[in-house]
Amino acid sequence: MVTIHRQFGLRFAIYTDDHEPAHVHVIGDGEMKVVIRGAGELPEMVYKTGFKARDRRRAMEVVRERQDEFLVRWDEIQGRKTK
Repeated sequence: MVTIHRQFGLRFAIYTDDHEPAHVHVIGDGEMKVVIRGAGELPEMVYKTGFKARDRRRAMEVVRERQDEFLVRWDEIQGRKTK
């Protein structure tokens, strides 16, 4: 797992050799999985466990603001180009 960003006490990470679609795992007082660019080009939460509503909102805000950067990091870590 490669940490690509930290903000608001949350850690945003990508597993090496992970599966499509491009996504990040957000670790804090729980864990979330967020598809970086889902339907409508916006991030989509796949699941969450143990996250407070405020932390969910913050995590989604960070992924929205850093979408392009996170997709570049996904490509670098996975060694391939996302669609």
